Amino acid sequence: MDRSAEFRRWKAQGLSKADLSRKGSVDEDVVDLVQLLNTQEQFFTTSSCAGRILLLDGGISGFEIQKQNCCWLLVTHKPCVREDVLAALKKASGDAVLKFEPLVLHVQCRQLQDAQILHSVAVDSGFRNSGITVGKKGKTMLAVRSTHGLEVPLSHKGKLMVTEEYIDFLLNIANQKLEENKKRIGR
Repeated sequence: MDRSAEFRRWKAQGLSKADLSRKGSVDEDVVDLVQLLNTQEQFFTTSSCAGRILLLDGGISGFEIQKQNCCWLLVTHKPCVREDVLAALKKASGDAVLKFEPLVLHVQCRQLQDAQILHSVAVDSGFRNSGITVGKKGKTMLAVRSTHGLEVPLSHKGKLMVTEEYIDFLLNIANQKLEENKKRIGR
């Protein structure tokens, strides 16, 4: 099978799959970008997250957070306020961590040069941690990523370790990062 036909098959397969994310749909702030990429002949998206603020309860075994071993106390793709975090923290029994995670976008590309063009656009838009991977079967993937995340422990064994004033300070930073993330997506 020629490479173009194989890519078209992969694209048809990829775009026909159900959305397996927790949310079950593409995030509002990245839906236009995902649709734009998916209408291009040489690209299709395989996963995305527009960026989010989360509060995770990671258990009491330390700060090594893994999605499988933690409880999501709060997740939002919009600016966050102290009351939301304090209400969510009441449910924490372990080590709660406040995080901001910037956009993550995975795009399968028809050829390496297609990925290189998109990589250049991503880096120029502020997603400087982006990279290209070429698999054994010739699949060329671009991961669009950034380094402007945030991860701060707030409680230990369910006990709040910081002041509410410090939570306000952190949320101000997280909300600014969320806004900067939106600007980068727009670029």
